[in-house]
Amino acid sequence: MELLGCHVGMKAPDMLLGAAREAAAYRASCLMIYTGAPQNTRRKPISAMKIAAGQKFMQANQLGPLIIHAPYIINLGNTKKPQNFEFAVNFLHAELQRAAALKATQVTFHPGAHVGAGDQAAIKNIIRGLNAVIEPQQTVKIALETMAGKGTEVGRTFEQLAEIIAGVVHNEKLSVTFDTCHANDAGYAVKDDFDGVLEQFDHCIGLERLQVLHLNDSKNPCGSHKDRHENIGFGTIGFHALNYIVHHPALKSVPKIMETPYIGTDKQHQYPPYAFEIQMLEQQQFVAEMKERVIANQGKLLE
Repeated sequence: MELLGCHVGMKAPDMLLGAAREAAAYRASCLMIYTGAPQNTRRKPISAMKIAAGQKFMQANQLGPLIIHAPYIINLGNTKKPQNFEFAVNFLHAELQRAAALKATQVTFHPGAHVGAGDQAAIKNIIRGLNAVIEPQQTVKIALETMAGKGTEVGRTFEQLAEIIAGVVHNEKLSVTFDTCHANDAGYAVKDDFDGVLEQFDHCIGLERLQVLHLNDSKNPCGSHKDRHENIGFGTIGFHALNYIVHHPALKSVPKIMETPYIGTDKQHQYPPYAFEIQMLEQQQFVAEMKERVIANQGKLLE
């Protein structure tokens, strides 16, 4: 069985236990969470995260690995506001401690944006930040994410990620999160030549570093630099290509996490698509009426 999962919420009072139960309800085999809201740095103490109960549930339901997504608010690439650098380093360091306590294997991390200073200034600052954060004894890896290149994002090419990795002293603690939507929007031929893209990745970075996969369709054409996710099979990448990626023998041990949009008739009625998307990919069969089924069943698979 493929390692197929999705991004789920971790909210009080049930925290990790609630996140694990949500993932299990979608019949996921792995999961990704934020440790708190991605737009801010307010976090509950580790003691309040229901870790023991969550881990017990995960083990009983063969659920894992657990991936943490670092919040967007951290930007190690920003040299325009040097006063924010120490805060970003300290928060990322604390996030790694939370991830270790949660028994996560990877922390997916957006490298950053240069906010007008240029790619090289950002890359240099990201390297400086990661060198300040990473400790040789840490168990959790920082999984640098492939970015779409919207705005002033860096990490939009494999070469940029390779440059960051090469500059980090303890780079054995670094891995990569490959996002299919981001790579498509950055200009890589995810739909038409995924094997060629993997070959490029292996040449630039090394395939052994690809340790998380974000499985998302895209609302935009290849090379658009937009970063707008679409449900599996309903975007410009399409079901055939994404199904091929899920079942690719080179990626068998890599957790594949969906961050696809909720589906609904209006803002008040939005439902998670994950149970239906996981079912399609396990059966390797696209269902054109999937969105209608999600709405009709309020995101729940009928037995």
